[in-house]
Amino acid sequence: MEFLTQVTAAGGTAKLVADALLLVLVGGAVPATLDAPLADSVADAVKLGDLVLKPGKTAYLRQVPGVKAARVAVAVAKDGSARAVKAAAAAGIGLLKGLGVKHLAVQLAGVDAVSAAQAEALAVAAADAVYVYRTTKPSAEAAPALAKLTLLVAKADAADAAAGLACGAAIAEGVALARELANRPGNHCTPTMLAAEARKMAKANGLKIEVLDRKQIEALGMGSFLAVAQGSDEPPKFIVMHYQGAPKATKGGKGAQAPLVLVGKGITFDSGGISLKPGEGMDEMKFDMGGAASVVGTMRAVALLKPALNVVGVIAACENMPSGRALKPGDVVTSMSGQTIEVLNTDAEGRLILCDALTYVERFKPAAVVDIATLTGACVVALGAVHSGLFSPDEALAADLLSAGQAALDTCWRMPLDDDYDEGLKSNFADMANIGGRPGGAITAAMFLKRFAGKLRWAHLDIAATAWKSGAAKGATGRPVGLLTHWVLSQAK
Repeated sequence: MEFLTQVTAAGGTAKLVADALLLVLVGGAVPATLDAPLADSVADAVKLGDLVLKPGKTAYLRQVPGVKAARVAVAVAKDGSARAVKAAAAAGIGLLKGLGVKHLAVQLAGVDAVSAAQAEALAVAAADAVYVYRTTKPSAEAAPALAKLTLLVAKADAADAAAGLACGAAIAEGVALARELANRPGNHCTPTMLAAEARKMAKANGLKIEVLDRKQIEALGMGSFLAVAQGSDEPPKFIVMHYQGAPKATKGGKGAQAPLVLVGKGITFDSGGISLKPGEGMDEMKFDMGGAASVVGTMRAVALLKPALNVVGVIAACENMPSGRALKPGDVVTSMSGQTIEVLNTDAEGRLILCDALTYVERFKPAAVVDIATLTGACVVALGAVHSGLFSPDEALAADLLSAGQAALDTCWRMPLDDDYDEGLKSNFADMANIGGRPGGAITAAMFLKRFAGKLRWAHLDIAATAWKSGAAKGATGRPVGLLTHWVLSQAK
């Protein structure tokens, strides 16, 4: 979708030529600055009861006299916050869905100035509204006609609004890619297929990429990762993507900027292995590569925005399946770090692949590392689908991620990492067990990863509840691409 700004003066909104106009009424009132034909029509809608001036309410007005746009949608926003604007815009665009609107003009009515944050929220809402999954569903609705969105602004706001739209458009591209990859069934998104899609994205965006196969993974000594993969006929893949936005090192090796590193859990299907999951809901375990999908999506967004720093995206991808070769409860495996792990539950497999990935990324001497994983049901219980779980022993890194989540409207909540929680990982037969007890399960999972991140500035995002929705709206959300993109951009500043 194309996102544009257009400077308009008083009376210009009514004269604008577009397939539809969306008025977002900020603050639940009809502003005096609204063009007369629109103000009169909105007032009539309120008088007739077609529009209630309360947050979330909408109305559809056809062929308003004196207005060139054939359709006018009105949506009420609680206030001028980016979150409120995003919710209202989504509701308003929903009224126009299926009407063949190709060009939509949007006016935020009742704000003193259009901010970059509001413009970004609008772009993300519009892109989200037109996403439709079709890869394995030929009967899906036709592609939405909406191809262009023009945000109407005053001259003084044009630069900020344009910057916000550009950021929102890039994040929207990354979110859409992450949703697409995660929505694909396990037989359409195997580790090999995921690697192919990462290659395709990297080639299209000028990124370097390397995909390691089983022999190369074995040569690295990733015994924990390979133990999870051994139960499946699908070969594992270890994907490494590089975005270089900062100068390269000189011949003497000086001047290279330490990269930010994103590590994604890529279990393309999780049966639980020998510790088999219940059949009900197991189909949703195709989403267990949501962390990997978010890394690919974020690398796409970063490549579009071109910040002046370096970013490495790493994905450990495999299936977790039961077979005669599969990892068994009680088995002891040796990680790339040399630490041994007693596997008490094969369904706690995500941490077993991430721990080797964390050891691998030490070679980049990173400025900071964030791993992203649909890791624990315990985090779903703790936080629901509102916030992703954030774990980090680094105060500054945690603060930056919390701030990025707020800016992106893709929030996380910091969870504890007290040493006392580490007691649950003790084992009589290995350096550690892969699970503790049921209490604090999301925390003990993070404590497990912390054992492999001692040389890193590290944070862990548990997105088990936020990466997808169940029920009638079943599907991937693309989170936390927005959070991660804002974090990367903040580090460039």
